[in-house]
Amino acid sequence: MTVALMWEARALPGRSADLLAWTEERARELPRRPLRRESFRAPEDRVLVITWWDAPYDADLPELPEPDSDLIARPVHRWRFESLGSV
Repeated sequence: MTVALMWEARALPGRSADLLAWTEERARELPRRPLRRESFRAPEDRVLVITWWDAPYDADLPELPEPDSDLIARPVHRWRFESLGSV
């Protein structure tokens, strides 16, 4: 089974590049490597990171931590999905 972990945060105004760099650094520090990792940015200083793992849905998987409050405008949102395949 493939599990996708989504991590989304909103940076303080004008700090999305800093938040994106922060996620890249933290991703390199994860104790295991995912099958795939992809980062996205969106208006309003939002940053999204999706990691894909070969694991059961409820597996204990490493996730990006919560950034310091001087970088984000609100707490991180996290979701977990089971992949149904790709086209």
